[in-house]
Amino acid sequence: MSEQNILTASAAAQITKLVVNKAHQAHDFPDLAASLNRHNMAAASDEISSWPGYGPTPLHSLPEIAAVCGVKAVLYKDEATRFGLGSFKALGGAYAVASLVLAYKRAGKSPAEMTVATATDGNHGRSVAWGAQLAGCTAKIYIHKHVSPAREKAMQAFGADVIRVDGNYEASLAACKADAEAGGWQIVSDTSWEGYRDIPLQVMAGYSVMAREALFQMGELRFSHAFLPVGVGGLAAGIVAPFWQHMGDQLCKIISVESDMSPCFQDSIVAQTPTLFEISEETLMAGLSCGEVSQLAWEILQPTLSHCVSITDEAVAPLMRLLAGGLQGSPSIEAGECSTAGLAALLAARRDPALWSELGFDENSVVLLIGTEGATDPDLYQSIMTGLDSTV
Repeated sequence: MSEQNILTASAAAQITKLVVNKAHQAHDFPDLAASLNRHNMAAASDEISSWPGYGPTPLHSLPEIAAVCGVKAVLYKDEATRFGLGSFKALGGAYAVASLVLAYKRAGKSPAEMTVATATDGNHGRSVAWGAQLAGCTAKIYIHKHVSPAREKAMQAFGADVIRVDGNYEASLAACKADAEAGGWQIVSDTSWEGYRDIPLQVMAGYSVMAREALFQMGELRFSHAFLPVGVGGLAAGIVAPFWQHMGDQLCKIISVESDMSPCFQDSIVAQTPTLFEISEETLMAGLSCGEVSQLAWEILQPTLSHCVSITDEAVAPLMRLLAGGLQGSPSIEAGECSTAGLAALLAARRDPALWSELGFDENSVVLLIGTEGATDPDLYQSIMTGLDSTV
């Protein structure tokens, strides 16, 4: 893979807006009881690492990307192989279901009596469905009209009852809430709201496992920058908390990356309060198509994000093909749509000297990218690989 290949693939990468977070503060990890803390993150790590099939996912070095950018290292945490589900989401929903089932058993109840429900763009629902199948309980998964049939079938394959709702993600979540209340079901959501925090906290604790792995895998290196894809913010918060615990007031620069079609976190940072974004067009990066931030994630990310960027869809397909083609020093990487977000933002920033300077990059920078998913929609992935998808 030549430098020209990288430059050609990244030519479409575009940052449409960069926001400096005025609320960013450098201070020690608060370790709060009602948030991600040392105890609940360690408990999640202990439980998940005991599951059959567990193994740390790879942290790939991308030396050719680093050379093009003029930085010391670019590292890519590859979640495509996580428990065979193809996404980091395998860590969260299934762990929350396992925690609920444990509480049910302690109360003398059978898991067969429990129904769990969630709304999803695909990957979180698959994790909840898998967790429910393992536990022996019923899963009701709500999806919106833009979720692909392949992702729907993947959830049904674990025995879940999948309900498709007209509208966007927020519409599917509203339907899930209403039906769960009427049916006495337990909602297992990856986003939080007023009065609903405990389960999303378990989900984020599950996500923190990948950050703990990355801190161990990096060896003597120290991250200076992390580009984190953001939908409702649960993934980013789950990564930031272990980093914050480890680095304290020397936390690296945390840069959120959103689609410019759904920049709810960026808008919230500007307003300095969680702000609803009305989505009018769906991004190819389906997991980032969220119009409202998680309150729990907000509490962790508002003081820790240094910058927020929003990007266009145009670089998604070229970068997926670039990673699949293999880079010198790393294997071919199966990167799903959202997995390209951080790389797109990094390469777009490199082309703009003002942005590059603002983000504080130099030859000693060590950059973390999160490969959130693999080919979770195999049909879409194949069409992108062959260049047949009309949207890309």
